[in-house]
Amino acid sequence: MDSRTLYLFSGAASPVFDVARVIEEAQADGWDVCLGLTPTAARWLAHSLDGLAALTGHPVRWDYRLPGEPDMWPRADAIVVAPATFSTVNQWALGITDKWLVGVVAEGIGKGTPMAVMPCVNSAFAAHPQFERSLETLRGAGVRVLYGEGGFVPHEPGQGDPTAYPWRDALDAVVDVLHVSA
Repeated sequence: MDSRTLYLFSGAASPVFDVARVIEEAQADGWDVCLGLTPTAARWLAHSLDGLAALTGHPVRWDYRLPGEPDMWPRADAIVVAPATFSTVNQWALGITDKWLVGVVAEGIGKGTPMAVMPCVNSAFAAHPQFERSLETLRGAGVRVLYGEGGFVPHEPGQGDPTAYPWRDALDAVVDVLHVSA
């Protein structure tokens, strides 16, 4: 694959601590990776942000730029949102864009940007009736949702294993979505 730009957007779930390895995997797949985080994920990774920026060659983003400020990133060819928290999934589906990351992916639907999302939620959050409605909304908008068999399977509260998060599935899915939209 020619070098294409992948926006890797991650929320505050424990698999985010493995994001440097995932960036390297995506780069090995030929992606120019730009890392975006929710504000909480940025706080969790505060000690690593400079290193992550050096790894990607782009500033790590988590907040809206000021009006008139230039965008420091190239245009996205595709976006992966993983790990996507309960809050991120629901805000995205409902169009609540107070978080920069959610604003970009909400707009991405209208722009036709190929996107894949892999939630990372426990079974208690997954049982909330809004969660499944939000996943259906995103599917209906053309987002590849990796949830359940062939994606992320919820765990009991406090029982998740961040090393078992299926990052590779998310990276593979965005390639599939990109080829389908091409």
